[in-house]
Amino acid sequence: MEKNDFLTRILPVSSKSINFYKKESKKHHFDASSLTISSPDTLKALQEAVQVLKEGIFPIAFPTETVYGLGADATNSKAVMSIFQAKNRPSDNPLIVHISSLDQLQRMFHSNVEKIETEDIIPPIYMPLIDRFWPGPLTIILPIKNFKISPIVAAKKDTIAIRMPSNHIALAIIALFDMPIAAPSANISTRPSSTLASHVYHDFKGKIPIIIDDGPCHIGLESTVVDGLVDPPVILRPGSITKEQIKSCGGKWKNVLVYTHKDTNEVSETIPRAPGMKYKHYSPKAKVVLFEPTSEESVIKWVTQNIDVNIEKKTLIGIMRTMHWKWEHLKEIYLKWKTLDCELGCTGSEITKNIFSSLRNMDLQNVNIILIEGVSEKDEGLAIMNRIRCSASIIVLN
Repeated sequence: MEKNDFLTRILPVSSKSINFYKKESKKHHFDASSLTISSPDTLKALQEAVQVLKEGIFPIAFPTETVYGLGADATNSKAVMSIFQAKNRPSDNPLIVHISSLDQLQRMFHSNVEKIETEDIIPPIYMPLIDRFWPGPLTIILPIKNFKISPIVAAKKDTIAIRMPSNHIALAIIALFDMPIAAPSANISTRPSSTLASHVYHDFKGKIPIIIDDGPCHIGLESTVVDGLVDPPVILRPGSITKEQIKSCGGKWKNVLVYTHKDTNEVSETIPRAPGMKYKHYSPKAKVVLFEPTSEESVIKWVTQNIDVNIEKKTLIGIMRTMHWKWEHLKEIYLKWKTLDCELGCTGSEITKNIFSSLRNMDLQNVNIILIEGVSEKDEGLAIMNRIRCSASIIVLN
């Protein structure tokens, strides 16, 4: 075995056993709230996870509402480096800092002022979003100045990405640790994100000591990242909090833009301001062919022209259908080639929940080529297409 290989334990927990009680004097639900854990097994598992975090040698894996995260003490540079090493993550790809309360965010802040208010730390532009979407799958960009955070977290940039997850297991771990946790998705870099503890185990067996298992992630797609430090504000990474929802918050958010790369040089030469902006992401081992919303006839034509059935009889084709492709309309492919069919769902929320798990399953089944039906970029579709485009080797336009 390699030097760092050891037993990786999966510890089951129950989020139903966790409750947070708000203090009436506080505005936000998780400001200085008290935490109770009724399940002894869950409490023991979380205490073990917190002990590993305190030791600062290895990261732990834990669930959030979006995807599983690989977390370490955000104030400890050695601990943060263990995340990059375990994931084989480029050092200029920043991490998201996870907090359990606005009080905790205040304690992260250096100041000569005796009493610090939330408004002193968070620019007012973010407050409508925080009031509506925190705790939840929304990440905001803040200036790093005066924060007690390892510069490695921010990839040595002048900003940091912060969010408060809504998953009670994640919140409980952060609250018990009583420190912010830096955590990207718990997968080897470039591979699909993990939405089950078994996905994490597949990637990190023998590399991390503990995986906290709370079952499947509720959303299945990483958080929306927004930058309100620029005018107009920008969505740096689409997620389950949609552009339409953000626009409805009013003010400057009515004019929010979605970040897009202007050209390939921009992608390669810039230091990313948030995760998911620069490097290849979410890719299975199989070649992914994305069909921008198009007909089944176009799919059959592409397969016929690009895969020789006589030469490549052993080629296993995965077909991931969403809203419009019908099995009976693609039967020419199913009859001529070996295929693995997967229906991702008919709604945005169904597709987001299933996309990463399905990509991983295609790899487990040794699929050679994956054909994916694209969706409209409305609502959750913007985030779905963002992830699929990042994973695709080929994009076929209608």
